[in-house]
Amino acid sequence: MQITNENDSLNEFWTSTSGDLSQKREQVDIPKYQRTTGNASEIIIDPSVKKQDWLGAGAAITDSAASLIWDVLDKKQRSSLLQELFDPAQGGFSSIRVPLGSCDFQSQDYYTYDDVPFGEHDNKLEKFSIGTGTPGRPDATKDLKHIVPVIQEILKINPAVKIIASPWSSPAWMKNSGHLTFGGHLRFGEYTGNGFTEENRFEYIYAQYFVRYIEEYRKLGIPIYGVTIQNEPSNAAHWPAMIWTLPQLASFGYKYLRPALNHSFPDTKMYILDDSFHALDKPITEEVTRDQATAFDGMAVHTYTGPYDNLYNANRAFPNWSLIMTERRCMMEETPENAAHIMFGIIGNWLVRNGLNMITLWNLALDERGLPNAADSTGRRGVVTIDHATGKIKRNLEYYMLRNFGQDVTVGSKVIGSSNYTIDGYTGGLGSVAFQAPDGSISAHIYNPTGQPLNAAITINGLGSTWQVVTVPAWGTVTLHKSTAKLNTSSIPKDDEFKLNPTPANRSDFAPGENK
Repeated sequence: MQITNENDSLNEFWTSTSGDLSQKREQVDIPKYQRTTGNASEIIIDPSVKKQDWLGAGAAITDSAASLIWDVLDKKQRSSLLQELFDPAQGGFSSIRVPLGSCDFQSQDYYTYDDVPFGEHDNKLEKFSIGTGTPGRPDATKDLKHIVPVIQEILKINPAVKIIASPWSSPAWMKNSGHLTFGGHLRFGEYTGNGFTEENRFEYIYAQYFVRYIEEYRKLGIPIYGVTIQNEPSNAAHWPAMIWTLPQLASFGYKYLRPALNHSFPDTKMYILDDSFHALDKPITEEVTRDQATAFDGMAVHTYTGPYDNLYNANRAFPNWSLIMTERRCMMEETPENAAHIMFGIIGNWLVRNGLNMITLWNLALDERGLPNAADSTGRRGVVTIDHATGKIKRNLEYYMLRNFGQDVTVGSKVIGSSNYTIDGYTGGLGSVAFQAPDGSISAHIYNPTGQPLNAAITINGLGSTWQVVTVPAWGTVTLHKSTAKLNTSSIPKDDEFKLNPTPANRSDFAPGENK
C-alpha cells in the first residue's frame, strides 16, 4: 500500500490519551485535510527514512503478577483480561519477560531450579527442576504454580508472543557468597566435580543451567525467544541478586552461554547488560570486544536511572544489535506528569527514536497494595491493578502506553522518519515516532511533554502541503493509524471501582526531570 494523497481510500483510526487519564485512548474524529497549519507544530512522517524493526511490546509475568491472574481472578475474569491484553484484535501485547528462577516480586519463597543444601554441589544438574505438580494446581511449586499456566493461556491467545527470560541469581552453590541474596558473583575460574575439565567449570555448568531451563519450558509448549545473562548485574540487592561487570558478561556470553545455546537452541537470542543507563558510563567498545559482540543479538536496558544519553555509549557500536527494554514501572502515587515522562516520553518516544526494538515493562499486574512482594519494594504498581479480594481491575498509564503500540503498530513494522521537537522525550515541544507496516500502512504517536494542550499538524511525505491538525492533550498522546486494510478499532473496557491502599513508597528511582 502507498499513501499518496488525501483522496486515497483509507481507513483511519485516531485516539487521544491524556496524562491524567481523563481521556483513555478516546477515539478522535478523523481530522480534515487542510492546506495551512496555523500555530500547530508541523510533524512530517517520512517513510523514505527507514530505521529499526519493531518487535513488539508487553510486560513481565513475575510470580506476583501470575499469582494474581491465576489465583485471584476466576476463569472468566482471567480469560477476559488475557484476551483483552494479548489478542492481536484487541490490545495486541506481543512480548513478555519472565524471571529465570525467582525475583523480588514473589508470592512464594525464593528459589532457583537447582537448590541444594549449603556446602553441596550438583555439577551434573541432576536435581534441576522448574517445579513439581501439575501446572496451575494448588500443590504445584516454583514456576509450575503460577507462571507456567498463565503463559500457556497467553500462548493460546497469541502463539507468537516473544518471551525474554532473565535470572536474578544462579543457584547459591554456584556463587562465591553461597547465598541467593545480596549479590555475590559466579565462582569464575573454579571447578567442581572430578577433574580440571571445561565440563567441571562453574561457567560451563551455569551455561548448561540456561539450556536445561529452555528445554523444560519447551516440553511445556513454551518457546523462549531470548535470554539475558543477569538482571541488573550492578545491583547487590537484598533479594535474589548477582554481580557481574560488563566484561564478565561479555566473556561468559562469548565463551560459554552462546556455544551452549548454539549446540541446543541456536535460534535463542542473547542480550547483554539488562541494567539501567548508569551502567553504560563509558563507550561499550572499551569493555566488549568485537569478537565478543558477535555472540550477542543485542542489548537490554532498564530505564530506572540515567543519565539516559549514556545510551549513546552503546547504541551505534555494534550495528547488528537489537535494543530491547526489559524493565520499568511507575509508583502507585506517581503524578500524571512524572508517569507520562517515563512511559510516553522516555520509553515510548525517545528510546524508540534512538533504536529501541521492543518494550517490556515490569509487572503485568499487582494488587491495590502493590503486592505480592517478597522484598519490601513498596509503592510499585503494575500495568494493571487487580483488587486482591474481588478481582476487580483498573488500567494504569502503563497499560495505555503499551496499547498504543499493541493496537496500532504491527509487529514487524519499520520505525520511519518523523519530525521531533524534544531532544530528550520530556522537555521542549512535541515528540513523535512513526512506523510503516509490511503492508504499507502508517501509524504514529505524538507526545506532548508539557502541561498545556498543543496542536500538531501532521502530513506524510508525498502529500505536499496537505495537513491534518489535531490537539495533543497535556502530558498525553495522540495516535494515528492509516491503512487501506481493516484496522483494529477495538475499545477498552471501563475500569472497575475500588480503593487503592498504597504502602509508603520505598524508592531509589525517579522520573526524568522530577524534583527529588
